[in-house]
Amino acid sequence: MSKLIIYHGSPEIREHPEFGGGKPYNDYGLGFYCTEHIELAKEWACSEGVDGYANRYEIETDELNILNLSSPEYTILSWLAILLKHRNARLSTPIALRGRDYLIQNFLPDYENYDAIVGYRADDSYFSFARSFIQNEISLRQLGYAMRLGKLGEQFVLKSKKAFDIIKFLDYTVADNAVYYFKRKARDDEARAAYRKEVENEDLDGIFMRDIIREAMKADDPRLR
Repeated sequence: MSKLIIYHGSPEIREHPEFGGGKPYNDYGLGFYCTEHIELAKEWACSEGVDGYANRYEIETDELNILNLSSPEYTILSWLAILLKHRNARLSTPIALRGRDYLIQNFLPDYENYDAIVGYRADDSYFSFARSFIQNEISLRQLGYAMRLGKLGEQFVLKSKKAFDIIKFLDYTVADNAVYYFKRKARDDEARAAYRKEVENEDLDGIFMRDIIREAMKADDPRLR
């Protein structure tokens, strides 16, 4: 059996994650959002002036049907389609609205039938990068670059009741906001600065949202790899 250790950053101790809890407008909808990295969990746990907890769990992954969005059959647009399905993107331009609909119609995986999802985490900065792509402001290559900034890694999201039934709480570690809130802020500031520097260079040969729509690109199009 494959046992995975995961962490959930929270302002409270979570011994019993609740199936059906959370917010429907999170990255992958309702679910329990975790990471394999305790330092990231500590950053996510803290708000300014308030300590948090990195809750540690063990889960048997052999028993789960897991959608890994980093697998070769998916592209970053598969992740983006799920994100747009749930997050309020506040899109207003015609290209952005059409782009959202096109990605959901053509790149959305059948993610609801999985027990868990592994994929990018979209903090506010990273969601703004994704929105820039939808609005035809940056290329697909630049979006991929932006999502690697800050080294947020991937999150492991429990989706099904089966996954909630087999997760096992182990213990927790206190996250000092005086340390980890500012670590998270510094990570975000550095990512934003690197992003601004990258988009100063126009990607003349890149693939943009308008190109994907105009050329009716689909998930299996080799140009998207």
